[in-house]
Amino acid sequence: MTDTVNHECGIALIRLRKPLSYYIEKYGTPTYALDKLYLLMEKQHNRGQDGAGVANIVLNSKPGYPYIFRERSVKSQPIADIFKKIYKKFNKAKSNFHKEYLNAHWLHHNVPFSGELLLGHLRYGTHGENSIENCHPFIRKNNWRSRNLVVAGNFNMTNVDEQFDKLVSLGQHPKAMADTVTVLEKIGHFLDMENQRLFDIFNEQGYTNQEITDLLSEHIDLQRVLQRSCKDFDGGYVMAGLTGYGAAFVARDPAGIRPAYYYADEEVVVVASEKPAIKTAFDVQYSEIKEISPAHALIIQRSGELGEFQFTEVLEKKSCSFERIYFSRGTDPDIYRERKELGRLLTDNILKAIDYDLENTVFSYIPNTAETAFLGLTKGVERFLIDQRKKAIISGKLSHEEIEKVLSFRPRVEKLVIKDAKMRTFITDDRHREDLVAHVYDTTYEVIRKRIDTVVVIDDSIVRGTTLEKSIINMLEKLEPKRIVIVSSAPQIRYPDCYGIDMSRMQDFVAFRAALALLKETKSQYLLEEVYHKCLDSLKLEKHKVKNYVKEIYAPFTDEQISDKIAEIVKPKHVKAEVKVVFQTVENLHKACPNHSGDWYFTGDYPTAGGNRVVNRAFINFMEGKNQRAYL
Repeated sequence: MTDTVNHECGIALIRLRKPLSYYIEKYGTPTYALDKLYLLMEKQHNRGQDGAGVANIVLNSKPGYPYIFRERSVKSQPIADIFKKIYKKFNKAKSNFHKEYLNAHWLHHNVPFSGELLLGHLRYGTHGENSIENCHPFIRKNNWRSRNLVVAGNFNMTNVDEQFDKLVSLGQHPKAMADTVTVLEKIGHFLDMENQRLFDIFNEQGYTNQEITDLLSEHIDLQRVLQRSCKDFDGGYVMAGLTGYGAAFVARDPAGIRPAYYYADEEVVVVASEKPAIKTAFDVQYSEIKEISPAHALIIQRSGELGEFQFTEVLEKKSCSFERIYFSRGTDPDIYRERKELGRLLTDNILKAIDYDLENTVFSYIPNTAETAFLGLTKGVERFLIDQRKKAIISGKLSHEEIEKVLSFRPRVEKLVIKDAKMRTFITDDRHREDLVAHVYDTTYEVIRKRIDTVVVIDDSIVRGTTLEKSIINMLEKLEPKRIVIVSSAPQIRYPDCYGIDMSRMQDFVAFRAALALLKETKSQYLLEEVYHKCLDSLKLEKHKVKNYVKEIYAPFTDEQISDKIAEIVKPKHVKAEVKVVFQTVENLHKACPNHSGDWYFTGDYPTAGGNRVVNRAFINFMEGKNQRAYL
């Protein structure tokens, strides 16, 4: 994606199902789990480069010894920074206590992060400053082991205000109105309640407090805890939790918006946001990796037993299609096939945009993540050529020379745009930052015939259009083509996301700016005020009655009209080449990604009631000149 967009975070969880001594004997190291966690996190570093965190639980430590450990970092390479610090503790132990180093019991009581339960998190900072305090995992501490809770997640809630008020009504005094705080405290509250319920039962049965401590670890019902704490959550989420007594859970939202996968064998249980990370770290078949069902939690008991348990009502599945288009790694075989299909399905519209003039057209892509869709596009063009060859040969009207020309013709494919990975747009001054952005990409010269050839460049998606206007089109114009066709393998992004992706302000979307321009041209700006007042009125309605009134802004115009206006917006005045912009259709998106139908950023059809409230609030913010997110 040429427009930089931060997005949903990543999680990694490992539970060793055998004693640490087993792994020391089999693999010759006490850091087996840490080594695997490092791989899981590195293979998902695309999901968060603003910060990272790791937490660890020791299952069988004695009283008086620490059993919960956490390390977090916001340095430029946070994963490496964290594991460097953790491994330093093991290296020191190995040097100073060589005889004890491979003793599991000694390690548990003397070396941090030697526990059997591990949780890693990768963070993209979509809100607030990038500080250690904002990095997951978060810990809710208590002197009762079974009341300790560690939480990390990939989530955004649309109703943080409601959750905050709920905590207050429960008698709490939350330190901030943020989804991370409310999630931790809400789950923590009902974990406390479950502890107290069981304590009262066992106390009445005559058990001592020490006996009750052990009984709590065996009988706490995490499904019940999640049923009570998550029933009012509205958002996209995968929440991973570790309890102080050694059980763990990974809970997925009712619509399956955010991704979560797991693998289990007799040695380990592992959970991650992406399948390729699990496959690489544990060398397993993709068929062995399962998806956590929406509205279900994978619960791993202290004993190591596991299962999926429903904790809330299931909604229609609306898995995030952006995961397939861009965010998740393309090494997942399903995602790879889907991205190729996204490119192939663009073929007809691109051929129309170039007037079927393949002889004078050069195809390319930007950025590297668009290469797979590009391969699909070239396959589509090849298929078109095969059909044309058949028709030409069957007609019987071609000479030998013409037949040879038809058979030998291939679409022209070049790598025209190259991103300079060493260039970083860290300058905060807008004018100078734009100057730098213009040089992030470089161009391959002398392959385009000046003012004869058309250049077709495919991108994953177009959000703001800023990079197109400030950099890409300027750069392609230097090649002096006749026409520049920018192609998006995703449909037009028209609405904010409120479930994890940092796309939250209406004015950021080039499609929205195009609609505004068309409203002005057609003297229909009165629609803005009408929609504004409908959005204001919707704030008084119950959440489930709220509709997405922003759809009315786009309703008067066809997709083609919006696309043509976008082309006008992103074309700099000095550019002589004709500029066209071609977007994927929503229909073809669903054909390519049939099992991931979440498309609210394209269609405005939000999978939860809170989404409609967020989009209306985003429009109100725009109309009132407030440059802020529409959710906390």
